[in-house]
Amino acid sequence: MYKRVLLKLSGEALAAGKGFGIDAVFIHNVAAEIAAVHAAGCEIAIVVGGGNFFRGVAQQAIDMDRVAADHMGMLSTVINSIALQDAIEKLGLFCRVMSAIEMHQVAEPYIRRRAMRHLEKGRIVIFAAGTGNPYFSTDTAASLRAMEIKADVLLKATSVDGIYTADPKLDPTATKYEEITYMEILRQNLRVMDQTAVSLCKDNNLQTIVFSMKVPGNIVRVVNGEKLGSLITS
Repeated sequence: MYKRVLLKLSGEALAAGKGFGIDAVFIHNVAAEIAAVHAAGCEIAIVVGGGNFFRGVAQQAIDMDRVAADHMGMLSTVINSIALQDAIEKLGLFCRVMSAIEMHQVAEPYIRRRAMRHLEKGRIVIFAAGTGNPYFSTDTAASLRAMEIKADVLLKATSVDGIYTADPKLDPTATKYEEITYMEILRQNLRVMDQTAVSLCKDNNLQTIVFSMKVPGNIVRVVNGEKLGSLITS
């Protein structure tokens, strides 16, 4: 159904419930799903969070300068990106990590035209280090990169199977939205993505699908057009 997608993976998901670090089995399962999407003829770019190592707004960063904490968070995403790249390449695919913070020994610098050329040549591209700027989350980075590469849709893979009226882990009465607008998310202050990312997608008419990555095969199903999770529209 989609020709080019941007997949946003949360860092916490890569820890597979352990809270810290990378679960080797889980990351290889994710890589296999990404390979299946690629085999179906879809160009795929990825943004990975860094919450499994360090989050700039988390408790351990409470006494730290926000800029320093955010830079640490960005470097965490580079660790995750390199791990995911390795898992993807073990399946025989070509994969490039492009970092918004230049570090030539481990990743290419992010250049939009080069990223699009990689995708056209059938390579998988992982965007690391967020936007390269403090105070911006990886959700905002995913929204920005999706629009820069002209992705058809932003796929946000999380630990929850969609958007709810409240946190379903805390409130058993929370109900799920099959479809919702960005304006409604802002109005209800739903914590699906940060407000900068929501505004960015809304202003540029980029659709987002929020779905669970806990169920094997979900990434392929969403790309093929199955109705999973929650659809966010302008």
